[in-house]
Order: sequence, then C-alpha cells, then structure tokens
Amino acid sequence: MARRVGILLFDDVEVLDLCGPFEVFSVANRVADQQDRARPFEVVLIGVAGSGPVTARGGMRIAADVALAEAPDTDVVLVPGGVVDEVEARPEVLSWLRRARSRAEVVASVCTGAIVLAAAGLLDHRPVTTHWDDLADLRARWPHLDVRDDERFFDHGDVATSAGISAGIDLALHLVGRFGGEDLANATARRMDYARHS
Repeated sequence: MARRVGILLFDDVEVLDLCGPFEVFSVANRVADQQDRARPFEVVLIGVAGSGPVTARGGMRIAADVALAEAPDTDVVLVPGGVVDEVEARPEVLSWLRRARSRAEVVASVCTGAIVLAAAGLLDHRPVTTHWDDLADLRARWPHLDVRDDERFFDHGDVATSAGISAGIDLALHLVGRFGGEDLANATARRMDYARHS
C-alpha cells in the first residue's frame, strides 16, 4: 500500500523545498510503474490557509489539494521552508503537526521548516539541521537543540530534518530508500539525473 506523504503548503514557501521532494516522490512512482511495482507514494499538498492557491517565493502560484482542517492522516509529513514566521505562529498548524507525529512514521522538514517543527515542540536532544543562514537563529531560539551545520540531513526514524533547499532532494531520496528500497532510490536519482549526497 502506498504511503501518503503530506507536504505543507503556505505563502512564501521556498519553491525547491516543496517541489524538489514532490518531484522525488513523483519520479519514484514513475520508476515503480516501469518496474511493474506498486506505487510507493501518494503525495497530498496540504494548504495551511485553505485549499486554494498560494504564492511561493519568487511568485510561483501553487494550489493545495486539501485544507489543513480536512487533511487526511499521513504516513510522512514534510514541512518545507521559506518565510515561516506566519506558519510557526499559527496554533492550528502546530497542533496539527503534534497530532500528525503521533500517527505518522516520520515528520520531516526541509530548510527553515525545522523552525516550524521546533515551534511545535517536535525536536529534542537529537541532532538537527536547517539552512546555513538560519542555524544561528535556530540555536538562539531553542538553545536546548543540538543544531549541526555539517550534515545534509538527519533521520532519527520518527523525525528528520535537512539543510537548505536542495538538501530536501537528498532527504526525499533517503526516504524513498527507507520506504521503497535503495534500488528504487538510486533508480529515482538516476532518472532525475541527480547525484545523491548522503
């Protein structure tokens, strides 16, 4: 059965933070089709402010599949980065993330999405990371966190974080390997003409 991946969608989301992992899961499904395997992922874009379109950084318009209030249970939750000040201040988003963590196999972030996870209280003593330009802010606001700047991503099983922007592709490929096998992850990276970083 396909794992449902819920990706949070909000105004000023960083395009590659969102679309890089989306592309990875989409290509993994196409590769699985070519291999006569069951599709491993179903991706749902979950709109923080409703099911309408948002305006990403740079002006790209992207539509959500479903509003946060109607979001289905997900096996994988992914919070992309971007300008997250408004997102991290919304109690309904933080509550949803806390509830999702109790049901999901993993809650993950790309880039400044780690700030949203920290605001929700989902990060603990285990190493985390974010975009290099936001490491100091993460450390200052949550001094108990073990913030690292020397890794593309961390996966602790239930929680994962990645460094900035393109590192989200590496985290997503890692998750493809975790849930669909390394052969599928490598074939997905090859299909994307992408050199994996681990």
